[in-house]
Amino acid sequence: MGKCIDNGPIESFWGTLKCKTYYLNIYKTFEALSKAIGGYIYSYNHTRYQKRLNDLSPMEYRAKAA
Repeated sequence: MGKCIDNGPIESFWGTLKCKTYYLNIYKTFEALSKAIGGYIYSYNHTRYQKRLNDLSPMEYRAKAA
């Protein structure tokens, strides 16, 4: 059974996505918005290096752990 605290990480992700992508631009089409969201999600997983992951991106860290 889920608890409301479980929503914290995803709420943080969507809040950051909106601040860094959605609110900074005006999108004339849904496709442009969808492409921008896809690009943000890609960079979030592949180019966002983190100190707590030994200076690796999340995907690099997962690949190394596997």
